[in-house]
Amino acid sequence: MGIAESTPDELPSDAEEQLRSGEQQLELSGRRLRRLPSAVCALSRLQKLYVSGTGLRELPEEIEELRELRILALDFNKLERLPDGLCRLPRLTRLYLGGNRLLALPPDFAQLQSLRCLWIEGNFLRRFPRPLLRLVALQSLQMGDNRLRALPAELPRMTGLRGLWLYGNRFEEFPPALLRMGRLHILDLDRNRLGGFPDLHPLRALRVFSYDHNPVTGPPRVADTVFLVGEGAVERMAERDEPIPRPPARRPTRAFEDEEEEDLLIGGAGPRALGPARDSLRALEAPPGLGT
Repeated sequence: MGIAESTPDELPSDAEEQLRSGEQQLELSGRRLRRLPSAVCALSRLQKLYVSGTGLRELPEEIEELRELRILALDFNKLERLPDGLCRLPRLTRLYLGGNRLLALPPDFAQLQSLRCLWIEGNFLRRFPRPLLRLVALQSLQMGDNRLRALPAELPRMTGLRGLWLYGNRFEEFPPALLRMGRLHILDLDRNRLGGFPDLHPLRALRVFSYDHNPVTGPPRVADTVFLVGEGAVERMAERDEPIPRPPARRPTRAFEDEEEEDLLIGGAGPRALGPARDSLRALEAPPGLGT
């Protein structure tokens, strides 16, 4: 027997019990919801809202009434657009939009100035959304499995960015803008169409570079402090005089617990994760000592 579909404008029967815990958290994931119940938008004190894998097709403009919301999980749904109301959540720090049908982000998305972690993998983005360039405080950007072929020259404006996942896109050349991302700690370009790399020494803060499943013949030139993942990486690191560092721990694809500030790089370290595990390095743990 499947999960019953909720009445469109009402909260599910267990919502009151969830909210009674005092955590101001509501879990709706896995239910059948074509649209968010309007009663949810009346929960003005709500801080965490999980609506993953529900079949959600639209969001109401009234979502902007959730002024205290910090974490919003909308991944694995059927969203084709985002309402402007979502862009008016002043305290939102983590937003999970992976596995939807998004072609673009609304211009007002740039208003989310508190956003630190954005996961928008598995959508249909052909161009880098320009509103993101104004999110200078964003630390973690997950854009894997989209249709990107290039990055804007203005990308270095995102001075807060520390982790950038671009695996599974359509890059045929290493994007020049990345060479000016001197504060980047983690860069993942797995499963693209890259035939070579420039010298990556300009990326002075880089600690992990993943380039597996590209048609390259060998690893790029990087500082000895960089952990490499890809063709010839083990041999290259074995040539170093110092011991090869241990590989970064694999983390869940997505996690939603409020962890330490550093965990924004990989979306959180908590055990609560949704979605299938991947066979390649998706979420990499920053080595100890990497601050933000």
